[in-house]
Formats: sequence, C-alpha cells, structure tokens
Amino acid sequence: MRWVYWSRLYDSKFQAGCLVRRMENDGWLFGIEMPREIEVYRSRKGKYGVRYVP
Repeated sequence: MRWVYWSRLYDSKFQAGCLVRRMENDGWLFGIEMPREIEVYRSRKGKYGVRYVP
C-alpha cells in the first residue's frame, strides 16, 4: 500500500478535512474512481496534510 501525498500542508485540521470531503464529493459527482482510503495526517512541524491510496 503506497500513499500519495497532497502537495499542500494546511494550518488547521479543519482545512485538511474540507479537502478530504471535496475529494469524496468530486468522485461521486463527476464519476471519477475514488481512492481506496483518504486520511488527514499531521506533519512533524505541526501542520496538517492529506494522503490517499489510489
């Protein structure tokens, strides 16, 4: 299982969570194949990012 990391880090967990919801909704709305797993993670510097398994 290889994670793909989104290129941007966010200051809050809420902002990263909004990106996760958008990825889920875009897949449903546009019929794009959804990633198997999407999650919010915290970097070593305290910022939040999104990673997923295609």
